[in-house]
Amino acid sequence: MAKPRKQKNEDQKAETSEALVRHQKLCLSIDVDRRLIYGYTELEVAVPDSGVIGLHADNLGIESVSVDGLPAQYEHFPHYKNVESDERWSTVSSASSAADVASSIYISSLEREMVPNLLIMCSKDVEVVGNEQQAEQRLDNGSQPSTESKQNVRLVHIDYWVEKTGTGIHFADTLLHTDSQIRRACCWFPCMDITSQRCCYDLEFTVPQDLVAVSNGTLLYQVLSKDDPPRKTYVYRLSVPVIAQWISLAVGPFEILPDRHSGLLSHLCLPSHLTKLHNIVGFFHSTFRFYLFVLFCFIFGSHFEDYLASSFPFGSYKQVFIAPEMAISSLSLGASMGIFSAQILYEEKVIDQTIDTRIKLAYALARQWFGVYITAEAPNDEWLLDGLAGFLTDSCIKRFLGNNEARYRRYKANCAVCKADDTGATALSSSAACKNLYGTQCIGLYGKIRSWKSVAVLQMLEKQMGPESFRKILQMIVFRAQDATRSLRTLSTKEFRHFANKVGNLERPFLKEFFPRWVGSFGCPVLRMGFSYNKRKNMVEMAVLRGCTASSNSTAYVLNGNPDSDNREGDVGWPGMMSIRVHEIDGMYDHPILPMAGEAWQLLEIQCHSKLAAKRFQKPKKGTKPDGSDDNGDVLPTMDMLSNAESPLLWLRADPEMEYLAEIHFNQPIQMWINQLEKDKDVVAQAQSIATLQALPQLSFSVVNALNNFLNDSKAFWRVRIEAAFALANTASEETDFAGLQHLIKFYKSRRFDANIGLPRPNDFHDFAEYFVLEAIPYAIAMVRAADKKSPREAVEFVLQLLKYNDNTGNAYSDVFWLAALVQSIGELEFGQQSILFLSSLLKRIDRLLQFDRLMPSYNGILTISCIRSLTQIALKLSGFIPIDRVFELVRPFRCLKAMWQVRIEASRSLLDLEFHCKGIDDALSLFIKFLEEEPSLRGQVKLAVHTMRLCQIRGGSESDIKRESLVALLGLLDSYMAFNNVFLRHHLFCILQILAGRPPTLYGVPRDQMHQFGQTETSVGRINESLALEKETIPPAMEPPIEASKEAVEVSKDVPEPSTEVPQPSIDVPQPSKEIPPEASKETDTASNGYERKMPVFKIRVKPSAASSRAETDNLTIEKSQGTHHHENDRGASSSVSVDAPPHQHVEEINSSNERGSHMTASIGSAKVDELVKELQCTAESSKVTVPPQHDDRDDLDLQRYASLQSLSVVGPNSSGKEKDKKEKEKKRKRNDPEHLKKKRLKKERRQKEKELAKVISGEPTVTLAAESLDGKLDVPIVKAAMVQVKPGESSGSKLVIKRFDTKAEPSEGSSAPKLKIKIKNRTLNK
Repeated sequence: MAKPRKQKNEDQKAETSEALVRHQKLCLSIDVDRRLIYGYTELEVAVPDSGVIGLHADNLGIESVSVDGLPAQYEHFPHYKNVESDERWSTVSSASSAADVASSIYISSLEREMVPNLLIMCSKDVEVVGNEQQAEQRLDNGSQPSTESKQNVRLVHIDYWVEKTGTGIHFADTLLHTDSQIRRACCWFPCMDITSQRCCYDLEFTVPQDLVAVSNGTLLYQVLSKDDPPRKTYVYRLSVPVIAQWISLAVGPFEILPDRHSGLLSHLCLPSHLTKLHNIVGFFHSTFRFYLFVLFCFIFGSHFEDYLASSFPFGSYKQVFIAPEMAISSLSLGASMGIFSAQILYEEKVIDQTIDTRIKLAYALARQWFGVYITAEAPNDEWLLDGLAGFLTDSCIKRFLGNNEARYRRYKANCAVCKADDTGATALSSSAACKNLYGTQCIGLYGKIRSWKSVAVLQMLEKQMGPESFRKILQMIVFRAQDATRSLRTLSTKEFRHFANKVGNLERPFLKEFFPRWVGSFGCPVLRMGFSYNKRKNMVEMAVLRGCTASSNSTAYVLNGNPDSDNREGDVGWPGMMSIRVHEIDGMYDHPILPMAGEAWQLLEIQCHSKLAAKRFQKPKKGTKPDGSDDNGDVLPTMDMLSNAESPLLWLRADPEMEYLAEIHFNQPIQMWINQLEKDKDVVAQAQSIATLQALPQLSFSVVNALNNFLNDSKAFWRVRIEAAFALANTASEETDFAGLQHLIKFYKSRRFDANIGLPRPNDFHDFAEYFVLEAIPYAIAMVRAADKKSPREAVEFVLQLLKYNDNTGNAYSDVFWLAALVQSIGELEFGQQSILFLSSLLKRIDRLLQFDRLMPSYNGILTISCIRSLTQIALKLSGFIPIDRVFELVRPFRCLKAMWQVRIEASRSLLDLEFHCKGIDDALSLFIKFLEEEPSLRGQVKLAVHTMRLCQIRGGSESDIKRESLVALLGLLDSYMAFNNVFLRHHLFCILQILAGRPPTLYGVPRDQMHQFGQTETSVGRINESLALEKETIPPAMEPPIEASKEAVEVSKDVPEPSTEVPQPSIDVPQPSKEIPPEASKETDTASNGYERKMPVFKIRVKPSAASSRAETDNLTIEKSQGTHHHENDRGASSSVSVDAPPHQHVEEINSSNERGSHMTASIGSAKVDELVKELQCTAESSKVTVPPQHDDRDDLDLQRYASLQSLSVVGPNSSGKEKDKKEKEKKRKRNDPEHLKKKRLKKERRQKEKELAKVISGEPTVTLAAESLDGKLDVPIVKAAMVQVKPGESSGSKLVIKRFDTKAEPSEGSSAPKLKIKIKNRTLNK
């Protein structure tokens, strides 16, 4: 009863607060020759009470607007405005200031795009006439008009044309297509381009007779006109409500390949790709015919239908393949259709592309159910739809590609998530990581991490409730969406949690902990485990230390949502119990005994089932082999028998079924890892053992032999065998007599060489698994290094021999990827004095392949790409011998526009690499800007931006190595029409500027207090407010001004995690953030803080972590405040540095927990120059009490919480008399735990301090300002000559920071047990 009532209220609110589109008709005429698009659209709109309809329309020319057939007043203003003014970048002086401006521009653009820019007035006269006409029509049809008339539904007709076809819709030769970029559907037809608006569509497209128009829904009919030349109109109907983003269109001379198994499926491509398309469709049907399904739509689609117990939600499904340079990405989703890059198509002879193509098409089909048909109720729920689509894709991989492929992919994805899930940007369902990012959380690296994490979380739930229960939940979700009585087909996290409880039979306490911890928070468990065997008890004693990839304080804030929560410093943990699998002599046993919550240190006892007393050591028989094994594979090796005399254990595993998304470091003997590699059939166990064995500091021949045996095992999974090959390459060294290298060469020759002549045989790729393994061997051999870090002569000779005698005659499959792998292995070689003689021969082979590929282009230009990449690597390694200019001349011709798109982009990447390593990042950025302006394809622009972002991540040096001109040029690109056309390019340009400033490449954590300084949002919002007075829900709220600092006190909280300062970034493609935060402030803040116009000295305080604790960095304190951002660095006056270090001999408990007594800090202050003599002050710092100030304004506190990174401190004067000190000691002993006493004491001090401050201000006595730096700006706080720190017991460390002024005779800190610290201040003359 409660849910329907809530839904009804929400519907009523939507109807009264903003317009609601119930149906839309789109009729367009397309002239491909002149590149014109014109037509009209009709919308049935429920008009809100304000009488204003707000639509989104960009790059459109509005000819006329009518409401119910009568002309209507409207106002149209573009979202993008080209403002060219050098004054906009006047504040840019460094990478940090450029990053601030980039954040302002980016956020302003995103917020501006959310605002409707086509505003239509519905007058009362029109409403009355329209109501009467609609009422008469409904009475004629026999329906009741009361409900519709109350909703005030109007028919809005808009005649328009598309002014610019570079955004949202694109022309290329005789082809036109759209993309599914965020908020770009409004760039080719007026609509409500937001995720909360869904409606049905009638689509009509008139095109030349020889072209085909493909769009959403079911094709009703085609009409041939009598024009000269004749034109054809395609009429589609989409009866399922979808958002405007999923409306797609593709027009071109497509070849249509209907599916012979199902009339609902159609494949379309350009004539040049028809043979590849025939191959894909025929291959799928012939390969998976025994499943009685049609692959990639109705082979995979029928699998989805069977799994979900539901038919395909749309009437048809169309796959359109266009040229790669035309597509903005490899996949552009649409309702009942998908526009793919033809790059994923492959010929019958190509092997390597098969798996990736299958997975990509399966994912596109899964998104039709979850993402297009069923949508997220709110931005915080988008993770669920993305995760469900990925979950369906994984189930398809498991069924059609094998369980090993599915588990291996999931294991690698989980490893990547554990490395990167340490910031709030990866939290799946939180406003800061979803709603406030305007959809950019799905772009780039963080988008991939979030997608992989979503699937992992759902798979954890499936493990908890069982596969059948989870399948029933998905079936119930789809069945509910198909209910005709439901107006919306949405899914929320709360509803899914309810299903997990009712259908999945998961208990409420478990779900109450699971969803906030895994979905609402970030961070993965890190387990460090070791064990010992107790022979007397026949028991395994295991020690476990649990940690987290993210800092505990930031994670707890996200969980609790309250900065002052008592559980903030407590161990949050994860719900459930982890299993420990013990492989004994008598069998395998699972023990779910490891709790994932509670104490971080755990000591477990696991009872062994094998009876050691019954086992006797037996001598090996005469028929055994030297390595301890015989012909019977079940007999244990001799080393195992010897170890079993001491222990019945073979090996142990933690979380064998991947029930947790965890990073596990398990410590067990080497022989156990070898046993796990040889005997465990799980690919995850094998990959874990290989990773551990190759990372050993000292390698033995037993490890090398185990890796070699696994490589030669043809029954093992081929991906893990490739890992074993690379592990052998890592183990090859002089210590092991290069045994790994010899094993690799011997393995390759045993399978590919003719023993009689000693040369490679002609290629034979019928065994696909063996093909992939042998393809990786040359690259692994090229990675072997001698003691001088050079490649052994034998490795160079071997690679040259393979490249020289490669013969593909008689082979049924293409060797293009095979040759590409050989060429890439050349780039991996390191040439020494002995092997440099082979360089000329290798270069000749590369040049020969380039010439051959120019005459007969390979698949997607893969061979030319490998040659360019290897030439660049050789040039960089031998820059002292090979002139770089010569390499530039060789690579530059491949950048011509006539070259293949992939080749052109690879050539640009190589030139950027050469420029970066030879001249530095500034010259590389200048070259990148030049290439970006010359690149015509949208996808190529994105590729170049991604590569430049990686160069910025690996660069060294400081911000001074980047010129201001380069920063201004990047900002100009970020605010250009090119970036507006390509949202992926715009996001990566923003990321580049953030990385240059040492910040993480994400919008998460970016301050919002001064974001509109460089934006244009005020203009758009102002027009709406002044002319049409739209509701507040339609317009983003204006940003709050910076909080002014008071003369008496400044309150700062420390609870919102800031990835740029506290949280370490993932090691994969993410830069390490800088610890110094650029200052931000306004003149108003400076004036409010001190009231003086003259320059004041600046103190810089930096807190260094103690070596005694790993958690001490969470208490790191960085304070750096100046008087305003408008002053230059040389105008800030005197400065001094202050470092606060935790004592090295302190207890770990004292450092880790700030709410325990005795947590002291020592402070040493360097030279601070003032107009007096050298002064020596003594102060006592004891972090035993925390003073929490009262909260006045929640909005102000929220803004402060976003950017603060300091603990709660209360600063008072340290000097006092002996009697007062004794009195305070007695008071502390008597009323130590009395909060009322402490509160009265604090209020009394505040009153006394205000009186003294007022007296000082009246007398004109100068003060010294303490500069405290935080992310939201600069707050100058006047202080006195001496200060003291108090920390209140029993309070959490997330309380507010209070910095107050007192005179030197203020009362001292309570507690005399703290050490006294000596502070020296050296004077210098202030700059006046």
